[in-house]
Amino acid sequence: MDIQSIKNRFGIIGNSAGLNLALSTAAQVAATDLTVLIIGESGVGKEAFSSIIHALSTRKHAPFIAVNCGAIPEGTIDSELFGHEKGSFTGAADSRKGYFETVNAGTIFLDEIAEMPLGTQARLLRVLESGEFIRVGSSKVQKTDVRVIAATNKDLLDAVQQGKFRQDLYYRLSTVPIRVPALRDRKEDIILLFRKFVVDFAERYKMPPVQLDEDAKNLLINYPFPGNVRELKNIAEQVSVLSPEKSLTATELRRFLPERYMSRMPVLANQPSASQEFANEREILYKLFFDMKKDVTELKKMFVEILQNPSLAGHAANFAQESLLNDHAHAAHMNGDMLPAIPQPATVPGYVQPATHQPVVLHNDDIHHHEEVEESLNIMDKEKELIIKALKKHRGRRKDAATDLGISERTLYRKLKEYDIEE
Repeated sequence: MDIQSIKNRFGIIGNSAGLNLALSTAAQVAATDLTVLIIGESGVGKEAFSSIIHALSTRKHAPFIAVNCGAIPEGTIDSELFGHEKGSFTGAADSRKGYFETVNAGTIFLDEIAEMPLGTQARLLRVLESGEFIRVGSSKVQKTDVRVIAATNKDLLDAVQQGKFRQDLYYRLSTVPIRVPALRDRKEDIILLFRKFVVDFAERYKMPPVQLDEDAKNLLINYPFPGNVRELKNIAEQVSVLSPEKSLTATELRRFLPERYMSRMPVLANQPSASQEFANEREILYKLFFDMKKDVTELKKMFVEILQNPSLAGHAANFAQESLLNDHAHAAHMNGDMLPAIPQPATVPGYVQPATHQPVVLHNDDIHHHEEVEESLNIMDKEKELIIKALKKHRGRRKDAATDLGISERTLYRKLKEYDIEE
């Protein structure tokens, strides 16, 4: 069966290369009894691929069951999968068949396989290798002929390295891996899916389907969709039911997209507030950078003059001390707080002590042997430093700190996450 026929039969929408490859692999492996591992983020439709594989296999007339391993408590998952005998544990009033017994000759889909306990993983490995299992509380070995399709939204190799997943089971399950792409990697399919969903909801709720203008389409295409197709469907339903207008602009569509992901999206040209926000932020960084560059240049000129004319060292030291005291007093006045006193640099070469007015002798060795300490001019480091200072100044109040920095509170929140700053 060709790819387009599979899409038509199972209602698969999209033309991206990653989706077509996954469907092609599923169609090829369906006719075999090989174990399949479906890999993809939550919400991409992994269960749909398991249904396709079963429906195209020779087991299509036998039972099919989907089991969410993460939704079954650890204490009962063995009983659910393999069954139990009467009295084998508290509450086991009767014997019960497990899924591997009831779905004999069919297909079992084990979703969120990474959440399966290690003990159950050992039992599953035995089923995959020999087709044998034992009910909980029994010593009788039973046989089953079940095809296993597993799925995960986690990196199982990482789980293996962390000791949370059996390595032998991983290689047994991943005989044929199928990777289902995330929706953000299928940008060309987003509008197609959205149109299909809004038409379906329009028919269900007896209302006209929602339309998007070009800016709204671009906004939807560039949204990251952490919940993938499931999230897109939820957004389409919200828009269909709650939007008073049936032709949406980007501004109206933004109301239905979570704020926490919007700050990472590209800024649209018709959003002046967001553009102004980033412009203000750039202005602060540029000003900081040029002020720092100016200070460093002045310092270099001063030291060159001292090296050329040692008699200027005392005057330069006094001038630097006075400037430092003035800046310190000004900062204390602006902050409204008492800053710690600045120690008198009695060891500065050529500095005149205020009390005695006795100059410190300046030696040539002190001038020619000096150590250069370069201050970091990395803008990101300085931005992080400014944010930390602003938060300390306003005692963790984000709104006040953002106002002091000249940025929005939303941008400050994003920067806290970006620089991993703890409040």
